[in-house]
Amino acid sequence: MLKILANRTYRHLFLAQVIALVGTGLATVALGLLAFDLAGAQAGAVLGTALAIKMTAYIGVAPIAAAFAERLPRRAMLVSLDLVRALVALALPFVTEIWQIYVLIFV
Repeated sequence: MLKILANRTYRHLFLAQVIALVGTGLATVALGLLAFDLAGAQAGAVLGTALAIKMTAYIGVAPIAAAFAERLPRRAMLVSLDLVRALVALALPFVTEIWQIYVLIFV
């Protein structure tokens, strides 16, 4: 099973995917904690709305992103999307309103 990791290209892609998934998971946890901090007792409703927006964005954006992914260079697209996610993570400390959580989670 670990033989596949001997392939350098696959190993790099696999490691990048693991890092991206860990980052996405941590961002979701951070948004949950931020929602609790900003909304207090209403944090459940805020987080539920935020995660619903996230799923709606996945469903709505996926077909459009797939069309672009077929035409654009894969590496450039993956790197640029990871940079967008990094910018969203860097914006988290500056969130002061609940609507900003909704905007960040949509991106």
